[in-house]
Amino acid sequence: MPAFKYCIFFLIIISLLVSAVPLKNNEPRATLIATEKFYFNSFVDCNMAEAWIGDTFRIFPGKYGEDPLWGYAHDLKFADGSNADETFLNKPAAFTEPVMPPNVKPGENGLHGAVWFETVYQDAKDKSGKTLYAVYHNENYPATLPYDNLTGKGYTDKNWPQGLTGATTPAAVCRIGIMKSVDGGRSWINRGIFIEDDQPRMILKPHNTSVTFAGGVGDPSAVANGDYLYLFYGEYGYPEKYDPAKYNAQTEWSGQCISVARIALSDLDNPVGKAKRWNGNAFTVPYDGTGKPIASIQIPLDEGGGPASSPRSKFYWGPSVSWNNYLKCWVMLMAKSEGPSWKGNSIYISFNKHEDLGAGNNSQDWSKPIMLLQEPGHIIWYPSLQPLNSAADIAEKNTCLKLGAKARLFYKDQHNDTSEYISTYIIAFSH
Repeated sequence: MPAFKYCIFFLIIISLLVSAVPLKNNEPRATLIATEKFYFNSFVDCNMAEAWIGDTFRIFPGKYGEDPLWGYAHDLKFADGSNADETFLNKPAAFTEPVMPPNVKPGENGLHGAVWFETVYQDAKDKSGKTLYAVYHNENYPATLPYDNLTGKGYTDKNWPQGLTGATTPAAVCRIGIMKSVDGGRSWINRGIFIEDDQPRMILKPHNTSVTFAGGVGDPSAVANGDYLYLFYGEYGYPEKYDPAKYNAQTEWSGQCISVARIALSDLDNPVGKAKRWNGNAFTVPYDGTGKPIASIQIPLDEGGGPASSPRSKFYWGPSVSWNNYLKCWVMLMAKSEGPSWKGNSIYISFNKHEDLGAGNNSQDWSKPIMLLQEPGHIIWYPSLQPLNSAADIAEKNTCLKLGAKARLFYKDQHNDTSEYISTYIIAFSH
């Protein structure tokens, strides 16, 4: 029996009623309960994608593919267990690399750049549970995806902004795509990119000094609701054609933050270009068009909010969305950028009480984010909620996308030259 199943009964329990508790009655509340530190033993640099394959809880952390800045990666792996705790406690040797599609050369059709699995949607029509669709974050550069005059896709290496590893390195561009598996995630086929920003909306020198992204859409979390997969993602491009002579920081800010798009579940086998973004009233904007971010999650300019291309701006990013069966509402965790390279030391929480994300403006009706956790002196990001190894969570086959009254909080923690994916709290939800 994993020690973490009963550790909260012999530790000194520290309950922190977080500021997410609203003033009104019957509103969602979140309480942090301190636990022994729970270490995850494999590489994580994104949301945690997972699914139950029969009675096996399977996770898909890591990164795969070509990356000119960091080198070719083989860190996207999977591990199994009979419950969430057991799976997360696997040693590195227990992780297996799935069969992945190869990267193709520039100019060829296929997979370009590195990928991170951020969400796994499990096809409800397959009773074996083995048909999976992975929503992936994809990063490219002018070198891996050069501009194609015929298609208008790709990037031009002119006035390109600086990347993370030095003055001569390029910033990345993120896109979001789909891979499919029919064997429970042991092998994957690339189905293609279904939402992206093109070259005209990249933010270039001299205005882009964040040393992160030139633009694009990324860091997603996706949930199935009705006939659609709803995609919550970071929008990092300019909301119109970027012209350095007409650049305006407020204009850039107005189109950025966490946004929502959706794609029909019936389109997941052939998803290229099929996403529709929110236009302020409905999901009508094309996959490469300019949508509207969630207004309640934007940080106002007079509160320090600003464009993603600036190292001084504050904004929320990296959403992790789940349905909470106990609260009967959606829960979103997010990181907060407060400095260069999007560094920050806090995690925020927001709630949406509309189960049907497709009706009216329900997908946009999120509460103003409230700080859930702060770790001064640390850099924390990629928060996620994970099920426990409780009888209820196992019986309900809960994952990071569907949870109950309690969940374990994980996040990436960088501190004193260490980089760990850890949990030091359980969250108890209440009204």
